[in-house]
Amino acid sequence: MPVFILVVLLLILLIRLFMQQPMFGKLPAGERLQRIRRSPQYRNGAFQNSSFTPALTNGETYLGVIIKILFSNKQRLRPIGKIPSVKTNLFQLPLNEDVLVWFGHSSYYMQVDGKRILVDPVLSGSASPLPGATKAFKGTDIYTTEDIPVIDYLFITHDHWDHLDYSTIKKLISKIKNIICPLGVGAHLEYWGYDSNIINEKDWTESVETSDGLKINVVPARHFSGRGFKRNHSLWASYVLQTAGIKIFIGGDSGYDTHFADIGQQFGPFDLAILENGQYDLSWKYIHLLPGEFLQAAQDLRAKKILPVHSGKFRLGNHAWDEPLQKLTANNKHVNLQVITPMIGETVKIKNETQRFSTWWESVK
Repeated sequence: MPVFILVVLLLILLIRLFMQQPMFGKLPAGERLQRIRRSPQYRNGAFQNSSFTPALTNGETYLGVIIKILFSNKQRLRPIGKIPSVKTNLFQLPLNEDVLVWFGHSSYYMQVDGKRILVDPVLSGSASPLPGATKAFKGTDIYTTEDIPVIDYLFITHDHWDHLDYSTIKKLISKIKNIICPLGVGAHLEYWGYDSNIINEKDWTESVETSDGLKINVVPARHFSGRGFKRNHSLWASYVLQTAGIKIFIGGDSGYDTHFADIGQQFGPFDLAILENGQYDLSWKYIHLLPGEFLQAAQDLRAKKILPVHSGKFRLGNHAWDEPLQKLTANNKHVNLQVITPMIGETVKIKNETQRFSTWWESVK
């Protein structure tokens, strides 16, 4: 028994030392924490969703979920072959063109009304703090921070590892002019070296109007946050990006709820809605869109064109790697929405209604 206790204590010490690394970020403190405590979303010592949102579905346990993920007998959780991609040179894109380039998962670059925008960049090849864990699929990690031009606005939707990557964010410091993020996320960014003067840290229903003509509304999502054992000490969010000529919904991770219809009624219709499509499971059905909910959320938002993200690069769920796009394509035959499916690196012309894309995932084993 004394040996067992010693081993346990040593393990706890090693975990605590491991989690002291800068990549885990910082919890909010001081004036930032005081502002958080005034938020309508902050109750009982943590941020809360608008609707009751348990982390796991009734009847599920964390141990059971871990066992299912580790010992799943499902086939094709990761692709055997290489994911097809093209590499667009972002430096050579004319600034007068409204375009989007997807980097896989939930990372992408946009040019809108002459502004360069970057969303949730994860360009390190991994979406986990553990070495060798959650590696990018073959062929998906073609962009690095060297390929990114100077960015006018960096958007962060929340602080999970697959959306806020320490290595990428550190390397981009000299290229970022302004940051839009939810309450609490600024604590990480300042700790990692970003100037507080460029961080616009906002609550749901708050907005940012920039001197160069952008209007950004911070809107709800149904999810959670945290980079360690403490959850929900920073907020999660989606964004409505508006210019004189275009309106885009930048969706963060979110389970289905009434907020999609509320956002669609207040801000829609959208020229483009970017919605998560992947890493779902019935075991955590409240925090990610299930396949049958994706198109309904798009309809609620009144989106003219929809880009599915949050798949195609990392395995974080328990479904076949290509299942999200397979099911979405099949489901869309019944409603016929304009769902676009670019390859990683392919240029999407945001205002072009006739641009077509291949079913690239069907060529991968």
